[in-house]
Amino acid sequence: MDITPTVPSGRQVIEAYGPSGFRVSAVTYAGAVIVFPESTLSWPVAAMADVTLDSLAPVHRRAGSEEAVEILLLGCGRRMMPVPPHLRVELRQRGIVIDAMDTGAACRTYDVLLTEGRRVAAALLPPL
Repeated sequence: MDITPTVPSGRQVIEAYGPSGFRVSAVTYAGAVIVFPESTLSWPVAAMADVTLDSLAPVHRRAGSEEAVEILLLGCGRRMMPVPPHLRVELRQRGIVIDAMDTGAACRTYDVLLTEGRRVAAALLPPL
């Protein structure tokens, strides 16, 4: 019996990550990225200090649309770091739950939630 999860065609799957960036659905991205089920964007942040409501605008601008995100996985790099409380509250007010973890865990969790059909996105810093 095959128990490998099936990813719907056209979905963005995180295939690899490293200090220089990510490979998502056979495309290599240098640096940080935001991965949505239907697209991947380069993300102009270099460290957790750069993660703000403004830097996460591509995620929260989707609120109320068919592509709205319910769960945002924040890959913090090599180690999990706390999300500033005000950012957590501001995203929650927009219907988004943010969950911070190390980048490897965020990549794996994203792929699992994607196969479950969840409305998920991942904002990922390379593990430097």
